[in-house]
Amino acid sequence: MTTVMLITMVLCFALTVSVAVSIGLAAVLGIQVAEINMLISVKEMFNAINRFPLAAIPFFILAGNIMETGGISRRLVDFAKSLVGGVQGGLPMTCVLTCMIFASVSGSSVATTFAIGTILIPALMKHGYPTPWAASLQATSAELGVIIPPSIPLILYGVSAEVSIGELFIAGFGPGLFISGALMLFVWGYCKYKGWGKNDGDGRLSVGKATWKAGWALLMPVIILGGIYGGVFTPTEASAVAVFYALIVGMVIYREIKVADLYIILRKSVLSAAVIMFIIANAGLFAFLITRAGVPEAIGTWLQDVLKSPVYFLLGVNAALFIIGMFIETGAAIIVLAPILAPVAMHFGIDPVHFGLIMVVNLALGMITPPFGVNLFAACTVARISLDRIIKDLIPFVLVILACLMVISYVPALSLTLRDLVYAR
Repeated sequence: MTTVMLITMVLCFALTVSVAVSIGLAAVLGIQVAEINMLISVKEMFNAINRFPLAAIPFFILAGNIMETGGISRRLVDFAKSLVGGVQGGLPMTCVLTCMIFASVSGSSVATTFAIGTILIPALMKHGYPTPWAASLQATSAELGVIIPPSIPLILYGVSAEVSIGELFIAGFGPGLFISGALMLFVWGYCKYKGWGKNDGDGRLSVGKATWKAGWALLMPVIILGGIYGGVFTPTEASAVAVFYALIVGMVIYREIKVADLYIILRKSVLSAAVIMFIIANAGLFAFLITRAGVPEAIGTWLQDVLKSPVYFLLGVNAALFIIGMFIETGAAIIVLAPILAPVAMHFGIDPVHFGLIMVVNLALGMITPPFGVNLFAACTVARISLDRIIKDLIPFVLVILACLMVISYVPALSLTLRDLVYAR
């Protein structure tokens, strides 16, 4: 069954069939080969999206579109540009920094891609950056949305592995800031090498003026994160709060959203959310069949039997998760693999919170790697280019994230120092 599914999926990709349809068709053929009742497909597709944390996706996408139309995203971009935009390559650095700030509100990399990419991808293209490179940068920077809290994958890992979500959230700041710094350093050096971005400082506001103009926008992360860490609302409820706050700021304070704009915003949000949820639904069915075939359990058992030390265990797990993340949606992979791999990691003396960050960062790579990289589809949609055009420019960004992943894996202090300070043991 597994072989038939993989061959079907690869063949569909070769024939340029859409990703969601390719996954769903491969899963349906797998059901037929295994002689399973076809009703299971409807049940598992529904179960894949019938999760309360996933309700945050349409809300955060809606919040992102409201922020885009209401001028909040633009003011965040202006604020970030005032900080780093004065150097060569400052505009790509602005993209990374803005995504980092936006991630502390949205919790969703897809929402970040749409909200920030709609502003910065055209801006990068206007300043002479190649369209595929701009799309690759945006997709990679938006990955911070699932690393910096609030993070839906971290919540899923905490529930699946029975680990404190509060500790995971605190621990997520170290890796998130580290990856942000590494990406900014890389794009700065790359732009120097290519000779790009010499005029990136054009139209840049002073720090004081940009901060004043972005005051209400910068208050948004404070409210969202303060509400979550203060126990006022859950991360999923925070997505609804983000929508309400963005609507008030956009319509009442900045007055850039008219009543007539709401239909366009809602329609755009529904279409974007529907595409993502359809992919998740099909990926959920695919993951169910893979799990039924015993593939994740076989991987976990093999790792425990073959890899005898923590160093080799982490290396093997990272290699396996990297491959799995290419084919299985991040949330589904975490739900399936966390209960299997977390106990094995603890057997090797690895802190479950540290291992959770390793899993999330690694599987988040699946969002920017073909064939199921949802960030890539979102960035390509914004940039209006096909997926095959950005692969070449994407490779250096993937290598940077992989290098960061190795540091996060083998330097536990990066994830655990802040956790240990806050949760004194």
